Amino acid sequence: MTARLRESLHTAAADVPAYPVYERSLATARRSRRRTALAAVAALVLVALAGAVLPLASTPAVDAAAGAESALPDRVGVPPFGSLHATDRPRLGPASVIFTGQAPRLVYSGEGSIIAVVGADTDRYRIIKGEIEAQAGEDTVLSPDGRRVAFRSVGYTHTRVEIVDLVTGHSRTVASGVSGTVMVEPAGWSPDGRALVVRDTVPINPERSAYRQVLSIVWLDGDRRTRLADDYEGNGSPVAFAPDGARLAFQTGRTVAVADLDGRRLSSFTLAPETELAGKGAWSTDGRALTVTRRDGGSWSLRRVDPTTGRDLGAMDTPAVPGVTAIRLLGWAVDGTARVVAYQPAPHAPAAFDAPLEMDQRLAYGNVGTVRVLALGRGADAPTTLLTAPKDVVAIDVSDDVIRSGRTRDANPPHGVGPRFWFWTILITVLVTGIAAYRCREGLALWLDNRRVRRARGLSG
Repeated sequence: MTARLRESLHTAAADVPAYPVYERSLATARRSRRRTALAAVAALVLVALAGAVLPLASTPAVDAAAGAESALPDRVGVPPFGSLHATDRPRLGPASVIFTGQAPRLVYSGEGSIIAVVGADTDRYRIIKGEIEAQAGEDTVLSPDGRRVAFRSVGYTHTRVEIVDLVTGHSRTVASGVSGTVMVEPAGWSPDGRALVVRDTVPINPERSAYRQVLSIVWLDGDRRTRLADDYEGNGSPVAFAPDGARLAFQTGRTVAVADLDGRRLSSFTLAPETELAGKGAWSTDGRALTVTRRDGGSWSLRRVDPTTGRDLGAMDTPAVPGVTAIRLLGWAVDGTARVVAYQPAPHAPAAFDAPLEMDQRLAYGNVGTVRVLALGRGADAPTTLLTAPKDVVAIDVSDDVIRSGRTRDANPPHGVGPRFWFWTILITVLVTGIAAYRCREGLALWLDNRRVRRARGLSG
């Protein structure tokens, strides 16, 4: 090697910057520790989320025919804070009872109604967010098999009926097809669950100072819709299907009409004063008579009328129900016992109501203190209480399968807080911890490096 080449190599080597071996090694170690810390935080988040979500995501087999063992709980309670929604997993399956009211945790956002749903055979609760002052059994109805809940839902552009399937967790909307409607709500299910009766409220002038109601049948497996009444005055009035599903009865003002599924009016008659179509269970089990409720003094009792002529067939041998604003007939148990909802008056409810809106006012939120489900046995001296509810639970509906079975069970409504509370608590805690660890990553890396240096010095010393 010549002297000139050697000098050139020395010069080139002198121009090469020195490689900071220690500093680069330290930076590499810090990056590795940061990545390890971030990976640990991510793993912690995933583990926490899995622990919180898996109980919600696990889907045990839901028996759609669980109604065979369904029973009426002897009491219900308001859903716990953080209760699962009806669309959450695990699915609830068929329900025995739904109820609404203005009790704590039955209202959201100041005005919206929480629809509480109780399992068919256990005290598993779910909730559905409905519209203001939803009334179970009136504008929020449970299908005969307890599988679906239909309720009023108001969207950004239009009103509609929403149906939630408690077995699959899926929901769908149903429109009545009535033009100009400002509100549509469900009124009753057919016995086979294939059709839903809906009522529309339609303004009759541009100022919207007056309205008419339209009653229709909507088939859920197609686009078929049948108009039943164009000037329906049925606030708070029930719709009752005959046991075979071929006829239905509904009340318009003081008139009860019987129609077939094609909308043909088969008969109509005027009710006597202080008399109302009894409820969704108004037809006798053989379909030969209709049941009405009659108020005598401070008590309500059941009577039978001819569905063709309206002729009074006499009082039934069931006990009267005293001290309530109204009763509604849910149906008949296998032993022939009538099952009714009794509406207990609120402390400041009026003693009398305006005749044109009498039943609507009797069932109104402010006039009902709570509800009970009663059994009216043939030849019994007094009603038997089957189900009690907390104060301010003002409306309830029970599946037809539960009514027919006649079974009741001892209930233990849930309390405390529900799974959604724990899910969000764990998730927020993990996220806050992860964000804090990420923002303090440099200090954490230095702290870990200092500990490593101290350990190394301790070992070398």
